[in-house]
Amino acid sequence: MAELKRLSESRDLTRIERIGAHSHIRGLGLDSSLEARGSSEGMVGQLPARRAAGLILQLIRQGKIAGRAVLLAGQPGTGKTALAMGIAKSLGAETPFASVAASELFSLDLSKTEALTQAFRRSIGVRIKEEAEIIEGEVVEISIDRPVSAAAAGSSSAPSGVAAAGKTGRLTLKTTDMETVYELGGKMIEALGKEKVQSGDVVALDKASGKVTKLGRSIGRSRDYDAVGPHTKFVKCPEGELQKRKEVVHCVTLHEIDVINSRTQGFLALFTGDTGEIRAEVREQIDTKVAEWREEGKAEIVPGVLFIDEVHMLDIECFSFLNRALENDMAPILVIATNRGITSIRGTNYRSPHGIPPDFLDRLLIITTQPYTEDDIRKILDIRCDEEDVEMSADAKVLLTKIGVETSLRYAIHLITSAALACQKRKGKVVEMEDISRVYQLFLDVKRSTQYLMEYQSQYMFNEVPGETEGDDAMQS
Repeated sequence: MAELKRLSESRDLTRIERIGAHSHIRGLGLDSSLEARGSSEGMVGQLPARRAAGLILQLIRQGKIAGRAVLLAGQPGTGKTALAMGIAKSLGAETPFASVAASELFSLDLSKTEALTQAFRRSIGVRIKEEAEIIEGEVVEISIDRPVSAAAAGSSSAPSGVAAAGKTGRLTLKTTDMETVYELGGKMIEALGKEKVQSGDVVALDKASGKVTKLGRSIGRSRDYDAVGPHTKFVKCPEGELQKRKEVVHCVTLHEIDVINSRTQGFLALFTGDTGEIRAEVREQIDTKVAEWREEGKAEIVPGVLFIDEVHMLDIECFSFLNRALENDMAPILVIATNRGITSIRGTNYRSPHGIPPDFLDRLLIITTQPYTEDDIRKILDIRCDEEDVEMSADAKVLLTKIGVETSLRYAIHLITSAALACQKRKGKVVEMEDISRVYQLFLDVKRSTQYLMEYQSQYMFNEVPGETEGDDAMQS
């Protein structure tokens, strides 16, 4: 009989993070007085826009004013999405931040208004407070007994749950004032084993659920080892009684509560992603219950941020819905971004700045972004080289900066990894000018590609070479 694998085995997996377009951004790069530093936390340049975003950040943190909307407007490649990412990073994990592209709304099985409502509800957090009985202390000793009768159950051919059930043990915990011995059952032994609790650790045990949380290593045991890992945290031995009543805080979003209460499979629907349409009656009941919790002091509303990128892709119906939704008391801070100038409002024949109706534009605080200077481009390329772990010579960086000024910043950033691969091909360690020149010849930018198309248009299929008047009309459209 094949030996059963133990399901309780926990393996430490190395966390793998992919390098993204904005993975280098860690905040807005502001000081304590909300003044923007020249280059900080991955943000470079755009000082007025970052100062304005800092004020919006304070507005979000206070959470007192609902339904404010901010428009990030600027040319392509001027850091609008980077600003939104900087706001998200500065807010931290406690404040909900939902991001959606406007074109997504038209490719879902849901109606447009339902998709927007779910996005709004994902951006509003509820901080639920409850009291729990916790045993907190420093581990003095753990002893586990294995009866002879359980030897068969604990053999290698038995599942781990059977083996754990046959074990008993004792756990000695202490604070600065007292020391107590607790009897352990199979489940608690298994939980302590998963957390790798040993003598000298400071732990917290939840009496209701049996959850074990390792708070750190006792300062009194800091000299037991000559060397410790970088993640080892030393804490003081707890004071007072071992058993304490503590306030436990759970943070969830309104959308998560909606899904749990509207689906038969409960919270499992959150993992499948099959949320579907949620009835208005369910949402009304949840809003009423959350309002009751607020009055009783059991819950607190945390207004977050909803970021809609490429907002010009929304149609007139979506803008009408947003106009009404922003007037709700439970509305989050809405941050939208666009790179369009004066263009048509989708779903109408009217033209408007940024493709946004004038009545909705009137609600917005508008932050504009300016094109990056040559010095800013050089700093951004330095940051991206560090992020992508590419060593590049000073001359190569000068050439790449010049390419970024003449073409676009995004094109220059794309050449970094390509040049590094070309450098590996010739078995070099540092990217030189010849590597940049090679990839520049291999990969065209927009200007050179357009010029090539104009020259060889007649050789392409379905080519239409417009006349002078038709050409002007085509370019305007």
